[in-house]
Amino acid sequence: MSSNFHRLSPFIKEYVYKSNWDSLNEIQEEACRVIFDTDDHLLLTSGTASGKTEAAFLPALTVISEDPPASIGILYIAPMKALINDQFYRLDDLLKEAGIPVCCWHGDVPQSKKSRLIRNPAGVLQITPESMESMLLNRNRDLVRLFGDLRFVIIDEVHAFMGSDRGIQVLCQLERLQKYIRTRPRRIGLSATLGDYTLAQRWLSSGTDRATSVVSGAVHQKIRLSVEQFNMPILETEMSPFNDPTWPYLYEKSLGKKCIIFSNGREVADAVITNMRYIAAMKGTPDIYHVHHGSISGPLREEAETDMKESEGPVVTGATVTLEMGIDIGRLERVIQIGAPISVQSLVQRLGRSGRRGNPAEMFFVDWETLPESDAAPFPERIPWRLLQIIAMLQLYLEERWMEPPKILKYPLNMLYQQIMSVVASAGEMSPRALANQILTMESFRYIRESDFQELIMHLLTLNHLQLTEEGGLIIGLAGEKIISNYKFYAVFTEEETWSVMHGSQKIGTIEEHVKPSQYMTVAGKCWVVKAVDDQKRLIFVEEAQRKIRLLWLGDRAVVHNRILQRMKQALFEDTEYPYLQENAAKQLKKARAIAREHALDRINVFDLGGSNLCVIPWMGHVGYYTLLKMIRKYMSRPDSDDFSVKKTGGIQPYYFTFKLKGEESMPEVFLERLKSVINSGITPEKLVDEKDIRQLKKQFEYKEPKYDRFIPDQLLKKQVIADYIDLDFLKNEINRWNC
Repeated sequence: MSSNFHRLSPFIKEYVYKSNWDSLNEIQEEACRVIFDTDDHLLLTSGTASGKTEAAFLPALTVISEDPPASIGILYIAPMKALINDQFYRLDDLLKEAGIPVCCWHGDVPQSKKSRLIRNPAGVLQITPESMESMLLNRNRDLVRLFGDLRFVIIDEVHAFMGSDRGIQVLCQLERLQKYIRTRPRRIGLSATLGDYTLAQRWLSSGTDRATSVVSGAVHQKIRLSVEQFNMPILETEMSPFNDPTWPYLYEKSLGKKCIIFSNGREVADAVITNMRYIAAMKGTPDIYHVHHGSISGPLREEAETDMKESEGPVVTGATVTLEMGIDIGRLERVIQIGAPISVQSLVQRLGRSGRRGNPAEMFFVDWETLPESDAAPFPERIPWRLLQIIAMLQLYLEERWMEPPKILKYPLNMLYQQIMSVVASAGEMSPRALANQILTMESFRYIRESDFQELIMHLLTLNHLQLTEEGGLIIGLAGEKIISNYKFYAVFTEEETWSVMHGSQKIGTIEEHVKPSQYMTVAGKCWVVKAVDDQKRLIFVEEAQRKIRLLWLGDRAVVHNRILQRMKQALFEDTEYPYLQENAAKQLKKARAIAREHALDRINVFDLGGSNLCVIPWMGHVGYYTLLKMIRKYMSRPDSDDFSVKKTGGIQPYYFTFKLKGEESMPEVFLERLKSVINSGITPEKLVDEKDIRQLKKQFEYKEPKYDRFIPDQLLKKQVIADYIDLDFLKNEINRWNC
């Protein structure tokens, strides 16, 4: 054992011996060195199951055991309750003998356990950002006693926080918490998937004057990949036969395995497992299937986690992002991905779920897109765009270890609203100047101008979310009280109105849309028929039905990066034969390359489809794609024009879109000339973006409207879109290189 091992506390060394470790691994050694020998924050980045949790906690626990703090010593923040529960069980055994308490705090934890911590704050507190927000708002009188001697803040799954509203929330919480703390706690960030360490270092040290040291584990993992392409599964309503080849393929590739079938949406996860169960019933094989996502009831999710972790035999779980994080699910043999993951970062995270204990990581991709068989169909419709996206994402990671950089918003207005309301509520009353001094000095709001802040405050006063006292102080208004008194205020993500699905007295999950009696639906990987609906209590009562159900493809819930589209273009024109492509996928790529060369997609962007129809292939991600569409609609789609007008008629975002021109003939040259004229005319973002449709534009960029945008004035939302989503310089450079 190394010298760093001998610096650990005796109870930790005993734990290491009992766990039969031969030694600390490389990242654990380096983490100990940083914690023991420097005053830096620490960023730990290494693959799944590489010992990051131990690397963070072993030296941190040593520090607080040798010099016990007079309050909670370690604050651990994680994005999911399931991850907190998983880490709680891992830490509990380690800390029992040392007498260091560990408490997890979220909505499912009994109040009695929380009260115990409030009375005797000590040890380790594991918490979600939502519960931390509640604590800052409702327990500000206890914060000095709870955190006054805090030594470490450990943030798990850093990549999941960076570039998101929840990440801004965490940073704001840490800055607000600091005024109650006598110490300067060090931060430790953990992640299995980071592309740019510099951005992560900057994020982790935000609002502090400490440097951040990076400890990264080397990647020497063997990877086994497979990509196959099928037409979209069709509607089947009878028990047999399964004529669509997709379902037998998924069944066979998951047969006899501990396997997760990942999808990007809950509807797909439910439908896939429903059909797997039907095939298993027809073949007489055991029901080894589960579903795991945010709309499944807690007990069913826990059952899936337990079965995957403890079962000696095969288990197959259909999942979304909820199993992407580092929850311990034991030895996973294979990952299957439906369609392209939402990002390269997500791809790497999901890939890392398999291949533990020296085995290769296995990830099988199934691409679903129905392509026309006839060569008479317009050529853009005959290109397997989603297959190309899968190839591009794989190649970017395999060749360069590239992952999307987080998008750091300059105008995070959704979070600005929440933090204003939370800070005022926790203080009871604040002067406008004191509020501005606290909010605008937070690192996350450094780009917000004081005039914009004042404009938002005045707007919230008119909404009665805030109210002025006779002394000129700000307090929460009556309308604002209704918002902050609801527990949903603590969460920054948008929560849809849901209906609880009941099978007898058991809640099996929730859905976001209203259904009617006799309607069929899939929830928790089974097919159900609706028997009754209670509109007042928002309850849906169901019975299990022996019927297959149509798979609804609702689109990929992702914002694709420019780099991925550029790599897709490269894939069409390089001669590389990707060894992971299976028969159908390889055949479709070969056809796509022939189409690309025939139509010169490497140098032409605007195409004549005949009949006054044009096609534009911009090779841009979602942000550039939507900005271009907005510009064309505003400046080139004038119905009153006698000589020229365009109207969007179709396409697949962000790959291509089609237009129909006013007139008898399609004119790519005229269209491109007009487009270049517009982009070079001195157009500004302020002219491009209209306040009247700003909210719809934001939805396109962000998939769902941010939770508190409805309380933000349109003129401020316009500034946010201009600052964070419009890049006319990039668009200008690209379009001026286009040909037709």
